[in-house]
Amino acid sequence: MKQHLALISLVVADYDEAIAFYTGVLNFELCEDTPLGGGKRWVVVRPPGSLGCGLLLAKADGPAQTARIGDQTGGRVFLFLETDDFARDHARMIAAGVRFVRPPRQETYGTVAVFEDLYGNRWDLIQSDRRG
Repeated sequence: MKQHLALISLVVADYDEAIAFYTGVLNFELCEDTPLGGGKRWVVVRPPGSLGCGLLLAKADGPAQTARIGDQTGGRVFLFLETDDFARDHARMIAAGVRFVRPPRQETYGTVAVFEDLYGNRWDLIQSDRRG
């Protein structure tokens, strides 16, 4: 059996502001933006060059979903953005206005810093020292 995660749904307030952040600030690629009718869209973004899991930007529908925007994990780190050059991406993200809530640190598994997306979801930017 072969399986993989294709998409992770991320609840957002607005499609266009989310696309602007992920493509303009985090440098992700817009892979798909398909209207579904009734104001809904199928919007997928991925880190540059990634063939792996993408984010499905899902506009909140109703008060329960709106309440989850920016806090899908109760304040814990939600997503892990792995890079091949931590210093390059960390500097680029700071220059683009990304808010880092924890400074870079060296861990047994690599270099990591915690940042927030435009809604406050926490991410790890990480360069892994693990091989294979």
